[in-house]
Amino acid sequence: MSETPVSEAPVSEAPASGTPARSPLRLPGRARTYAWAAGALLLLALPFYLDRFWLQAGLFAMAAAIGAIGLNLLTGSTGQLSMGHAFFLAVGAYGYCVFAADGGDGLTGLGLPTWLAAVLAVLVAGLAGGVFSPIAGRLRGAYLGIATLALIFIGQHVLFNAKDLTGGFNGRDVPPLSLFGLTFDDSELLVANVPFGSAEKLWYAALVLLLGGALFARGVLRGRPGRAMNAIRDHRIAAGVMGVPVARYRAAVFVLSSMYAGLAGVLLALVFQRTVPDYFGITLSLEYLAMIVIGGLGSVSGAVIGAVFVSVLPQLLTRYSDALPLVSAPGTGGIAPGEASRYLYGAAIVVVVLFLPGGLVRVAAGRRFRTDPGEER
Repeated sequence: MSETPVSEAPVSEAPASGTPARSPLRLPGRARTYAWAAGALLLLALPFYLDRFWLQAGLFAMAAAIGAIGLNLLTGSTGQLSMGHAFFLAVGAYGYCVFAADGGDGLTGLGLPTWLAAVLAVLVAGLAGGVFSPIAGRLRGAYLGIATLALIFIGQHVLFNAKDLTGGFNGRDVPPLSLFGLTFDDSELLVANVPFGSAEKLWYAALVLLLGGALFARGVLRGRPGRAMNAIRDHRIAAGVMGVPVARYRAAVFVLSSMYAGLAGVLLALVFQRTVPDYFGITLSLEYLAMIVIGGLGSVSGAVIGAVFVSVLPQLLTRYSDALPLVSAPGTGGIAPGEASRYLYGAAIVVVVLFLPGGLVRVAAGRRFRTDPGEER
């Protein structure tokens, strides 16, 4: 893409071509910096003021955002459709339980330090992605989607039948994370005279993980790997002609996406405090696809926005079902909150596809996208 030449004329003069000059003021950049700083301070202060419901909703959103970033690297940036994201979340969640549990409940547990168990669970999720990566490197489009869909059925069969590892239908308890002498459980810890339970403690751990995952993905997309991924997505044959190892990149991104999903699974398990096989089904994979489409394909910030929308919406509908028309608690004659949220997901996807091809992230930063169309998000 050709770059716009920089005018040598003074700021007050218009370019000779008559094209309006881009404003030289730095205020918008500083304003964005101040906005990010204010947002960071707000996120750090929220556990001191919010009740447990809102903190758990935020934790679910942050865990979903981590998984959505990984899926967006694979689908949004590389063009590889994956329907098996829930499988790798399950590997991360149950892998953490197996590595961290001490076996006192009669289930398999290795009793490793919980921080090490979390790291190993993410690596096992990446290893599972690596086992599948030769297929991911050679298939594309609907063919890869169908192949990854098989992972869901295989995973569900294992989760329900490998009872020594997973606990079967009843699931298994999740050992609380311990790090630097701090245990992320419901034992109260007074901070500025505010009692901190598991939700408050996990809030800061989730913020660190989400920030690290987002910055790493942003660096990948802005560097040479990101350009190669976009080239593969836009024109696979042309990317191969230019020297991009297409199969190798596809396989590597699939492994990276699986590790993001494994990390999200570990965080979800810590928030839920119990893992059950029913949660890690095809519905969860479809929700992650909805996240990246609604938020914006190929965008890290879009994945976060879409994850917040999709994960928080059903919880809000459940909390305020009594005040909303047509929405009511399950079994009372109205539309259940979960079902209503899926209707809204579908409507949002239709609206995004028809009117907002870039997703909600373009609504949040539409002016910047119009002035800097080539800027990587």
